[in-house]
Amino acid sequence: MSDYKIYANHAHLFPKNTKPNADIDKLKELMSACGIEKAVCFAPFQNQMDMYDVSRGQNPNDWLANEIKNEPSLVGFGSINFEKDNLKEQVKHISELGLKGIKIHPAYQEVKVDSPELFQVYEQAQEENLFLSFHTGLHWHRIRDYQMLLFDEVAYHFPRLRFSMEHMGGYSFFKEALLVMNNNSRDEIQHVFAGWTSIPMGEDEFGNPRKGVWTLTDDDLCDLIYQTGTERSIFGLDFPYNDIKKTKKAIDRIKNLPISEEAKRGILGENLKRELNL
Repeated sequence: MSDYKIYANHAHLFPKNTKPNADIDKLKELMSACGIEKAVCFAPFQNQMDMYDVSRGQNPNDWLANEIKNEPSLVGFGSINFEKDNLKEQVKHISELGLKGIKIHPAYQEVKVDSPELFQVYEQAQEENLFLSFHTGLHWHRIRDYQMLLFDEVAYHFPRLRFSMEHMGGYSFFKEALLVMNNNSRDEIQHVFAGWTSIPMGEDEFGNPRKGVWTLTDDDLCDLIYQTGTERSIFGLDFPYNDIKKTKKAIDRIKNLPISEEAKRGILGENLKRELNL
């Protein structure tokens, strides 16, 4: 893996002694094992912090900024507490902390992608030049709140806001995610990105390939590059939900796709490095 400088998005980081195998030491262990030079860490959501005695009441963004301040291989994205009204102030604080972006999970946080609340966040994030990473795809909340075509509304109303659609909608919504990317391909600023997160093919109990919730086929991934180019795809970990074995499998899969070396290097690090000015 030494022939690629791998910069990865999408690591969920938690305080020690809270969520198993999800702290900073476990992330660095995975990065070392998989040849990853830099990783973007997401702050927990406030309700996740409040689940545990060791972190209850802490501001997730303050905690993350302090946790990674002496870690040159880690980059931080903040999170938003939608139970509070000071949404723009939260975005400003994330920027002031030196964090590079924001993780938003519309289904888990139960907010509608095109809601007035989120539009406040988008407006301020665009002003602060922060990068947004959205969870996309099935997540057991009413689909009307996070259906893929709503992300076209985000791109339309905020043409300078850069964001990634993590998982690219998964098996169920991949083509709609691709539609959103293609519909925003003529903008002067390329600002809609594909998050190549949780891409290993699914397998049943006998090891036979099966299409799971997040499955994207090799043809899907190659078509994505063919239709959207080499500069709009970003590799993601989904740590700690994907372990070392799954992460190596995902990296190897990208390396073995019948796409150009330029595309592979873009996916595995160059695009993220450019967009976050790493």
